[in-house]
Amino acid sequence: MPAAALKPKPLPTQSTATRPVPLELPCAPVEKSPLPAGRPREWYVTHNRRLKAMRLAIALLDSGVYQPGQARNERIRRTAALIGVHPPSDTTCHMVRAFMRYNR
Repeated sequence: MPAAALKPKPLPTQSTATRPVPLELPCAPVEKSPLPAGRPREWYVTHNRRLKAMRLAIALLDSGVYQPGQARNERIRRTAALIGVHPPSDTTCHMVRAFMRYNR
């Protein structure tokens, strides 16, 4: 009898995509450090937009949204309200989907 036949089959796992998962909010905010001085204003805007998009992408992944196609602008904005972030622009929503696409 082959050894594979003697092993018990693993139990099927439940997918978090079929049921809602509560978001874990951080206990305390991370201590912020000042951004480097002397850069053009556009650099700071882009930097903060990337940080916001990354926070939203992580929150969406924690809530069970794994595909960029599932993350419509409305869903991203609802998630932003849930985690206490200002509503993102269309550009930031596009960036959230890009993070989800490229981090797979």
